[in-house]
Amino acid sequence: MAKVVNFFKDCAHELKLVVWPTKEQVWSSVKVVVVSTIVVSVILGALDLGFTALFRLLMK
Repeated sequence: MAKVVNFFKDCAHELKLVVWPTKEQVWSSVKVVVVSTIVVSVILGALDLGFTALFRLLMK
């Protein structure tokens, strides 16, 4: 049982050493993720439309 207690004490100690990001850093990262997700989805949508049109053209 002492090992388990020691483990949780060590975990709590390590969490105190973590340098947590500021609110501004988090929002900046969120913006990057949202914008990159939108850009990639637009590119993939355009590729899908292009390949669909090409496939239909080849099937005629």
